[in-house]
Amino acid sequence: MGEMKWSHFFTEQDKRHDELWGKQTLNGFGEKPVLLLIDMYYSVVGLEREEIFESMKTWPMSTGLEGWAAIDKTAILLAAARKNGIPVIHIKGMNSGINHWTKSSKKRKLQVTMSEEMMEKGRQIVEEVKPIAGEIVIEKAAASAFHGTPLLFQLISLNADTVICAGETTSGCVRASVVDGATYRFQMGVVEECVYDRTQSSHYMNLYDMHQKYADVVEMNYAIEYFDAIGAAKKIKVEA
Repeated sequence: MGEMKWSHFFTEQDKRHDELWGKQTLNGFGEKPVLLLIDMYYSVVGLEREEIFESMKTWPMSTGLEGWAAIDKTAILLAAARKNGIPVIHIKGMNSGINHWTKSSKKRKLQVTMSEEMMEKGRQIVEEVKPIAGEIVIEKAAASAFHGTPLLFQLISLNADTVICAGETTSGCVRASVVDGATYRFQMGVVEECVYDRTQSSHYMNLYDMHQKYADVVEMNYAIEYFDAIGAAKKIKVEA
C-alpha cells in the first residue's frame, strides 16, 4: 500500500494522532468475497465527460471527471472480479414514488428542471459498469445498501465473508453501506480509486475514517491481486 492522499488534509494535531493511534496493518479479507457496486448512475457523472462545475450545469449532483475516472478504474476491477468468478451485486436507488433520503436542494432542482426522459437516463447505471446476465441488481430506499433491502440475505446465500465496495458517494452511500456491513461482521473493503464524491476533502477524510474503524481501504491493484488469488484457489480446488 502506498501513501493515501488523505494525509494531505490532516491538521498538525491529526498527524500526531495518526502517528500514535493510526492503523498500521490491514485487517485482511476472507475467502468468499463479493464485489458491491453502489449507485453508479449517469446522474452523478453526467452523459458527457466534463469537469465538475461544467457538468453541474446540467446535473447538479455530478462528481465530474473524478467520478468518470473512478468509473474507468471500476471497470477494470469489475473485469477482474468477473474473470475470477467473484459474485457482483449492483445497488441502485429506488425511484418509484419513494421520497429520497437526502434533503439536498440540488436533488430538488434536478427534479424540477429536467425532462422525464433525461431523468430516466440519469437513473441508469453507466455503460462501463452495467450489470450482465447473472449479476444481482438491488434497489434501495435509503443511503445504505443494506437498509430495507435483501442484500444481507443474498450475501448469506453466497456464504460471503468479505464485501469489496466501489461507487459513490464516499461520504454518503458508500460509507453508510460500509458501516452496516461491518455491523453485520463482514470483512469490508473499499477500493480507493473506485469510490468518488463531490468534494475532495470529504472524500479523503471519509476514506481515512472508514479505514480506521470499519474497513480496509486498499488500492485497486491490491484488490485485483486479491481477486486473482481467490480465482486461482478456486481453480486448484476444482482440479484437485
